[in-house]
Amino acid sequence: MADSSTQSIVIAAPPAQVASVICDFPRYPEWAGAVKRVEVLEEYEDGYAAQVRFVVDAGVMTDEYTLAYEYAEDISRIEWHLVQPSRMQRSQRGSYDVEDNGDGTSTVTYTLEVELSVGMLGMFRRKAEKMIMDAALTQLKRRVESVDGAR
Repeated sequence: MADSSTQSIVIAAPPAQVASVICDFPRYPEWAGAVKRVEVLEEYEDGYAAQVRFVVDAGVMTDEYTLAYEYAEDISRIEWHLVQPSRMQRSQRGSYDVEDNGDGTSTVTYTLEVELSVGMLGMFRRKAEKMIMDAALTQLKRRVESVDGAR
């Protein structure tokens, strides 16, 4: 059974800029530490990625998996799910919700639900989830707020 975890962070950028960085999958290896390779496999007619293959190496955990993406019309919500089980994951569902704070900043809420293929004690799994979410949001914030992220 997969548990869901949620964390939020405020980023000093408007929602469109945040969403632009989130949706620029080929550039993830430049800023997302554990992501080593990304390949967009399919795109929707509007150019947004429909399926993306990831190769991750987080030291003790390496995996290769494909996620299917869906987007809110205004790109305020980006959600995904695992296309098929991988070596390390039975399932994965997640989303980014990007909310305009009205002051040039955005609140990004990251929700992640992962069911691992390997056994892990609940205490260790929760600690790993927290580390993954902390890193994802911190790295996203750093990227969006940097000069490179504004491109």
